[in-house]
Amino acid sequence: MTRIVVTGAAGFIGSNLIKGLNARGFDDIIAVDDLTQGDKFRNLADLQIADYVDAGVFYDMFAHGAFGQIEAVFHEGACSDTMESNGKYMMDNNYVTSVSLFQACQKRGARLLYASSAATYGGSNTFREEPAFERPLNVYGYSKLLFDQRMRRECGVDFQRSIVGKTGQVVGFRYFNVYGPHEQHKGRMASVAFHQFKQFQLEGKVKLFGDYGGYAPGAQMRDFVFIDDVVAVNLWFFDHPGVSGIFNLGTGRAQPFNDVASSVVNAMRAIQGEAALPLEAIAAAGLIEYVPFPDALRGKYQCYTQADLTALRATGCDHSFADVQSGVSKYVQWMASQA
Repeated sequence: MTRIVVTGAAGFIGSNLIKGLNARGFDDIIAVDDLTQGDKFRNLADLQIADYVDAGVFYDMFAHGAFGQIEAVFHEGACSDTMESNGKYMMDNNYVTSVSLFQACQKRGARLLYASSAATYGGSNTFREEPAFERPLNVYGYSKLLFDQRMRRECGVDFQRSIVGKTGQVVGFRYFNVYGPHEQHKGRMASVAFHQFKQFQLEGKVKLFGDYGGYAPGAQMRDFVFIDDVVAVNLWFFDHPGVSGIFNLGTGRAQPFNDVASSVVNAMRAIQGEAALPLEAIAAAGLIEYVPFPDALRGKYQCYTQADLTALRATGCDHSFADVQSGVSKYVQWMASQA
């Protein structure tokens, strides 16, 4: 039986990965997390796992072979709060822990598929997996970049060519703006779609940042990727153990925040039996409120991201990604059903 480890298992991406693995018949899964935030258990409650291990003890136990033969580790556990300013805490969680996990995987013969981030690009306008374009704007982005750099050194030149070398399969996924079910515990770091759904429920309108960075209100653009697509690409690499490297995981399509807002509003209107409206009519009806851009984010905010999928496509992964309109509509329907 194939045994798999998922760290950050009760989190957003981790729990969805377990769901995807379960759908394929995998249930010998060791779920690793820290449930100090106890209500995160809800993300695991309907999943099939073999064991739960606290993150505080797992890494040392794994290094000493406590769990037998592990086929692969999906490493999603990290501090993902881009506003966290405690650099020591961030580096310990996102870099030091990841390095020790990589070393343990090497010792135990386990494949490593891990979460990197589009935050590694930061202030860049080119989103290609090359050092020339990596300019993180915060310590979170730097913690992710440093581990990517370490993997490049450890895995050698073949890693850059997407070829498995002496280290076995190691894959880093630079997630862009992921949204979808099971992110409710993330608080301020949950997706804009999640927050807008809640806003519409409470106030009958959604909120967006006003003009900033040379962009009109709500016109800042991001590569928004639906969680189902993130899971599908992770599992594609799991199915192709001969492919390694660092890859962007986004849609390759930048869309404005206004698209997210209008998709949320129209999905809610559809649930209420009302017709869809164009953005202009939504704004005119006061269903979108533009709020001043917060000072705390100035100089630390990516106004534009769009994944370059050249490297991903070169591996043979031809997954088709949902656009904002279809992905957000599906997500809003799910959230409404949970209520």
